Amino acid sequence: MELQVINSPFNEEQAKLLNSVFATLTDSQKVWLSGYLAASQINASLGTTATDLQELPIALSSKTEQVVSKEVTVLFGSQTGNAQGLADKLAAKLEQQGFQVTLSSMNDFKPNRIKKVQNLLILASTHGEGDPPDNALSFYEFLNGKRAPQLNDLQFSVLSLGDSSYEFFCQTGKDFDRRLEELGGKRLCPRVDCDLDFDEPASEWMEDVLSSLKETQKTDSTEKQSSLLSLSKTGTSIDQANYSRTNPFKAEILESVNLNGRGSNKETRHLELSLEGSNLEFEPGDSLGIYPENDPALVDLLIWEMNWDPDEKVSVNKQGDRSPLRDALITHYEITVLTKPLIEKAAEVFSNNDLKGLLSAGNEELRSYIEGRDLLDLVRDFALKEVSASTFISILRKIPPRLYSIASSLKANPDEVHLTIGAVRYNAHKRDRNGVCSVQCAERAQPGDFLPVFIQRNQNFKLPSNHETPIIMIGPGTGIAPFRSFIQEREELEAEGKSWLFFGDQHFVTDFLYQIEWQQWLKNGVLTKMDIAFSRDTEEKVYVQDRMKENSQELYQWLEDGAVVYICGDEKRMAHDVHETLITIIEQEGRMNREQAEDYLTEMQQQKRYQRDVY
Repeated sequence: MELQVINSPFNEEQAKLLNSVFATLTDSQKVWLSGYLAASQINASLGTTATDLQELPIALSSKTEQVVSKEVTVLFGSQTGNAQGLADKLAAKLEQQGFQVTLSSMNDFKPNRIKKVQNLLILASTHGEGDPPDNALSFYEFLNGKRAPQLNDLQFSVLSLGDSSYEFFCQTGKDFDRRLEELGGKRLCPRVDCDLDFDEPASEWMEDVLSSLKETQKTDSTEKQSSLLSLSKTGTSIDQANYSRTNPFKAEILESVNLNGRGSNKETRHLELSLEGSNLEFEPGDSLGIYPENDPALVDLLIWEMNWDPDEKVSVNKQGDRSPLRDALITHYEITVLTKPLIEKAAEVFSNNDLKGLLSAGNEELRSYIEGRDLLDLVRDFALKEVSASTFISILRKIPPRLYSIASSLKANPDEVHLTIGAVRYNAHKRDRNGVCSVQCAERAQPGDFLPVFIQRNQNFKLPSNHETPIIMIGPGTGIAPFRSFIQEREELEAEGKSWLFFGDQHFVTDFLYQIEWQQWLKNGVLTKMDIAFSRDTEEKVYVQDRMKENSQELYQWLEDGAVVYICGDEKRMAHDVHETLITIIEQEGRMNREQAEDYLTEMQQQKRYQRDVY
């Protein structure tokens, strides 16, 4: 397409010159040029000195100075959004270095295209008991199936995310790494397995990947392009805040209300936080991360047990920042969860034969010990004494943030974010235990206090873009949270699509979370239909999946009409039972066999019509 003088700001001679040059440019050269001009405009607006534009014709006319862009495919498998967020960050870094990037979730990537990929970077979390996340399952099965091709021309690297308190730590990433090697791929750099505190190892892996890719990239000069592209990208966000997982925003608690009635076995907190001044934005389906603090009483017991000085200065990060021991144990280090790696390190640090014996006894015995115990149990049970505080905390991992489904719409509640948090309290091994973040929010954090927070995007749990699409929401207990944000959002958008909520808990009188709001939405038609199940109110326990079965014919018709199904809550029991119930309903009402019903649900998942936010 040629530039026309009559509708452009250029004279005829300039237009001819631009058209003659533009016709010869490759896609990568056009990208370079757009970044160059954007950078020049940004510099001008900021009052800084831009690179002399007289250099541009030389750069365009010299073939020896052109960057030969390499194509890189970045695939992510993510359940909560961590792997996806890192993939976005990696793609931006690659583009700044002149690479052509294809960024995709695994279920949006056509598996057969893998044969044409030369540079593959995989970021994958592990879900459940070593399983791939929902949006990685189809690609995972393809690679491990008979149709997987030989990939002798492939260079790859894997970043795996997990939680070392689980037996199958980072198993999905390990499986991808092993299988790609079996198919003939060569590693760009070694796989990195990340625990809950993944920011630093993930950043180091990204730098290793970039270095390895640069070694294979043929170029005479990339620094000028990299700096210009970087400026053109970062310049557009100068006015945006940089609050993130690594730089959380201090959000003031505006309100904290117990949603459960008197006599309930539960305490569910409705928390309202202020985001004023943060520039943080979110969509329904996203989560809020909170960096919690350990219970000071538990920290004091641990310090007393180990005979440490609470005021001793200890290191709290790789930069060498120091803090009093008590403060460090409250705000920086995890002390409430035992993991196999931690016990292995403790056995070495303390030269403790009993701990080494526990490790050698087998995974079953180790799992049995770890379940429900914390660091105080460990030092008491194995008489771990006579080691300095600095040495001891060196084996601890950082306290990870807790993620909570956001329970409000930003359109309905500007500058605020609402959460629905169930306080976790239980007794194990003759000691009362508390959830780190949930009980902090329920007991110690008061209106006027501040919590360090960040937004966790979750593209795998989103309202349909078509507001007329019907939605089915299944969320017992605190799983109700994202659906409150869904309905608030739909009310603001005046969406016309039907909506159906399945909610359950223990007792109608004390545990019907947000009851008045749901009844109002039913009355004004924002919520079309609601089915409830309170398991302790009847002699025979009734759950949400039982209500689904009772409405099987209508529910299947909604599916046939294109409804999107959302599930939020406990994965091991509720989400599994709901999944099986859906298959049974599809079998029964669709007159299918088991395999056909499973294929039906798989196709829904591929179409993003079956989405889960489970934990």
